[in-house]
Amino acid sequence: MDLLGHHFGEQLISRFGPVNWPPRSCDITHLDFFLWGYVKAKVYVDKPATIEALEANIERNIREILVTILERVIEIWHERIDRLKAS
Repeated sequence: MDLLGHHFGEQLISRFGPVNWPPRSCDITHLDFFLWGYVKAKVYVDKPATIEALEANIERNIREILVTILERVIEIWHERIDRLKAS
């Protein structure tokens, strides 16, 4: 976080950043939550020391996500919406 805070300053979006952002947004889908968690778990494994290394890790890991995984996430999201509609 120090690296990001140093580079982005007041523009950093984080729960503990300079702006008090809510922990959730009603506009965020399960795909968003999946993507953040999945990529974050992989991106920080080697603890990138520079913004360039962090960007490279993010790009590489997003490219490596299998289409079948994304399709399953969307399928589960639709199932949850259907359950909400039925209740």
